[in-house]
Amino acid sequence: MKQIFLMTKPVIKIDVVSDVVCPWCYIGKRRLEKAIDQLAGAYDFDITYHPFELNPEMPASGKNQKEYLSDKFGGEDRYDQITNQTTRVAAQEGLTFDFNKQAVSPNTRKAHSIVQFAKNEGRQLQTVEALFKAYFSDGIDLSDDENLVTVAVAAGLDEAKVRTLLQDESALMQIALEEQEMYKLGISGVPFYIINNKYGVSGAQASETFVNAFQQIGKEVASGEVCDVDAKNC
Repeated sequence: MKQIFLMTKPVIKIDVVSDVVCPWCYIGKRRLEKAIDQLAGAYDFDITYHPFELNPEMPASGKNQKEYLSDKFGGEDRYDQITNQTTRVAAQEGLTFDFNKQAVSPNTRKAHSIVQFAKNEGRQLQTVEALFKAYFSDGIDLSDDENLVTVAVAAGLDEAKVRTLLQDESALMQIALEEQEMYKLGISGVPFYIINNKYGVSGAQASETFVNAFQQIGKEVASGEVCDVDAKNC
């Protein structure tokens, strides 16, 4: 008789709502990854990224980054204070932020369309990481299609398919529709994490917070009801 081995490791599903120009989304990504690494022996994780534009009205060509954020934050002094603090926190997570390299604050809808396309290609996590790094560490102008293509190809996506995608208006409309679904869920800021379609976690929580949440939720998954051969449960 052949032996049958059952997979017993619970699966925790994580839906991440984020924007590629949100610094706390990148910091939260790294903190989430550290928590997942810590619990990898106990659980499997299924992670999917969903779009959220912090400024959906941003022109396609973008705006001067420092001017835009200074206006948003309330002046250059406040801009310097916030970006310096964010850079320090990012460094604690092993990330290098360089706001001085970021000349353009882009419209991110095309970047989101690439992220969603990458999901079907099995390269979503790599693509998200590549876009975050391109913007926050390398100062790449993500409003430029050629730059988006370069980043996407480096993440393992097919160049011809990406170029076609960037000209597809329906793909951009789909991003807007998906964002509307996020709004209906009451999500007004990012990062936001939906765990097992049931629990919501807002903000770039510490890795320990994610670990504690996953351990509690994992217990619920592990104790789920089953149908047995004696028909006592079903």
